[in-house]
Amino acid sequence: MALLQAKGLTKRFGGLTAVNDVDLALEPGQIASLIGPNGAGKTTFFNMVTGLYVPSEGSLTFDGHTLGRFKPNRVTSLGIARTFQNIRLFKNMTARENVLVGMNCRLRSPWYASLLHTNGMKKEETAAHIRANELLDYVGLGAERGDTIAKNLAYGMQRRLEIARALATEPKLLLLDEPSAGMNPRETQSLTDFIRQLRDDLGLTILLIEHDMKVVMGISDWIHVLDYGQKIAAGPPKEIQRNPRVIEAYLGKAATEA
Repeated sequence: MALLQAKGLTKRFGGLTAVNDVDLALEPGQIASLIGPNGAGKTTFFNMVTGLYVPSEGSLTFDGHTLGRFKPNRVTSLGIARTFQNIRLFKNMTARENVLVGMNCRLRSPWYASLLHTNGMKKEETAAHIRANELLDYVGLGAERGDTIAKNLAYGMQRRLEIARALATEPKLLLLDEPSAGMNPRETQSLTDFIRQLRDDLGLTILLIEHDMKVVMGISDWIHVLDYGQKIAAGPPKEIQRNPRVIEAYLGKAATEA
């Protein structure tokens, strides 16, 4: 049974149809990619899954829940987390504080517990800081960088911090929007290995938007291709590399030689 399933998913902005009648299914534990030219509707699809946009037509289901009109905080609580093409950290907060923000949806102490400094709140706060340090270690920043202001981290470390914040929400599905953007080849390879590790270690299902075809072809179990908002192909990497419609629309002939 698919963890995430879109059927006939459509999003219109006035007279523009950004996503048009798209069917897509993600199996648990799968690493899948969503590719296509700029303007193909990839980020719009992400925004519908995460509750930023309400679909114009079609249905979205996740882990037995019907999405589509849930607010982003409700979607996050169900187990969907994301990163963004343009890094959206709280740049003037520390690395640890950014991760703690991600944990907010899993904290159980009521608001008044903070005012009263209850033992339960103190225990939860201590556990949250320990977990934040563990996540900083896990993504490769190291707990010793926890007090570093986010904007002072190197670009690649900011990317990893954004992933740590997403992991803090305890997701089942992780959406990565161009995770290797702006990285050099060494950083890109390290990130590719890390994405695979996330699936293997944590049992996550991962869907990524990515323009680096070396990353896409090297990591994906399954690839979905959009063009002008429509899905034109889906399949394993080798099949997509040789699909004439995909080559014409996006990959180019060089992809067949990869």
